[in-house]
Amino acid sequence: MPRNSIFAFMFGREEEKKVLLSLLESDKSEFVAVYGRRRVGKTFLVRETFNYKFAFQHTGLQDANNSEQLEEFANSLVIAGMKKVKTPKNWSQAFFMLAQHLSTLEDGKKVVFIDELPWLDAPNSKFVSALDHFWNGWATARKDILLVVCGSATSWIMDKIVMNYGGLHNRLTEQIFLRPFTLHECEQYAEQRHLGMSRRNILETYMILGGIPFYWDMLRKDLSWAQNIDRMFFYPNGKMRNEFDALYKSLFHRPQIYIDVVSALGTKKAGMIRNELIAALGENYGGTLTKVLRDLEQCGFIRTFQSVGKTKKETVYQLIDNFTLFYFKFLADGRVNEKDFWARTISKPIYNAWSGLAFERVCFQHIDQIKRALGISGIISNVYSWVYTPKSTDDQGVQIDMLIDRDDNVINICEMKFAQAEYELTEKYDMELRSKMEVFRTRTKTRKGVSLVMITSYGLKRNAWANGIQSQVTMDDLFAI
Repeated sequence: MPRNSIFAFMFGREEEKKVLLSLLESDKSEFVAVYGRRRVGKTFLVRETFNYKFAFQHTGLQDANNSEQLEEFANSLVIAGMKKVKTPKNWSQAFFMLAQHLSTLEDGKKVVFIDELPWLDAPNSKFVSALDHFWNGWATARKDILLVVCGSATSWIMDKIVMNYGGLHNRLTEQIFLRPFTLHECEQYAEQRHLGMSRRNILETYMILGGIPFYWDMLRKDLSWAQNIDRMFFYPNGKMRNEFDALYKSLFHRPQIYIDVVSALGTKKAGMIRNELIAALGENYGGTLTKVLRDLEQCGFIRTFQSVGKTKKETVYQLIDNFTLFYFKFLADGRVNEKDFWARTISKPIYNAWSGLAFERVCFQHIDQIKRALGISGIISNVYSWVYTPKSTDDQGVQIDMLIDRDDNVINICEMKFAQAEYELTEKYDMELRSKMEVFRTRTKTRKGVSLVMITSYGLKRNAWANGIQSQVTMDDLFAI
């Protein structure tokens, strides 16, 4: 990772570090899986935690066949200090050689780190069964092995390791899902790097990059915010121009299916139910859709929710990944080839349309901060969106982007507005809000109290219409710890 990635370890990863270090002190062998999306800082966390000192370390090769993987594994054994190494014929032999090497080392916990584990599982390689035998047949009979496996292909880790119902079932000692950073953690990074970014700049950057450490490492302090985005995305050699394909390819074995699904979801702001997705994709996707949607949710690309009075069959799937949304809006199909595009686009209608949606997604990623600002952190609640489709021309359709349905018999209807300054309510918009609340009450037949919340960049401008807003949340609230 780039030199500045130390922030990924310094800010926001202390709990994960404690978990890993505690395993060194146990009186038995330990098996931990560290997983999360590409570029989130998994490898860096493990290496920094153990100070780059491993009894054995190996990284799988992307898109390599089984013979190439085994040859590289033998090379890692040589680097680890094993003498007279021959390329193993299969993974059972490879893990036997690893066991032999570890048995020759001094007393004390021996940290074995296998990175990009999913890439080792080539077709017909029987890799998982060999790993199972190594762990169950050898490592667990000792007290001195700490096996740390890591991978960006979250779906593979979940299916083959975390949720494995064979020999590896319930064998994990710990699992660490490394999440993207929050706005607060990204602000700490910006300050540590002396980037000179205002909270608005940090928020707008988050709306594009999300909280992915590797992406934030590309920012240069000698450039303005707009220049940084142009250099990363819109220059011919921009480092982020080809990230979309690389991202999905690194996470999923058959990436095109996943890209097709997020592409379909990207066409509807409010999301889709399963039947709508099948209609958009075609019947051929029906058999694999359940797994694809589950994988995308586990990786943080989509969220799922059920609205008031809806059944499980009416679960909504909504695209929420910041980078993917930005890519679809500005980069898909090579639609922009101007290197100063972003600097000239700010404040234009296309930017305003994107920023409003992107701000909503950031709000959903900071629900805990919103609840804290409302003083309801201790109240059990569900968060979802709600859409009412009119049944006739006389009926009124309504879309509510965020509802907080609380156990204290209150529902917060949250309106999110990204603005350059204090947001000014008008009489027309005030009437729209009142009408929206009334349609929600009528159609859901809720007996709970309904309270209106405005979530904005800088708060509301004081006027007669602002008095009808029960609660406010601002950009600063989203930066809370």
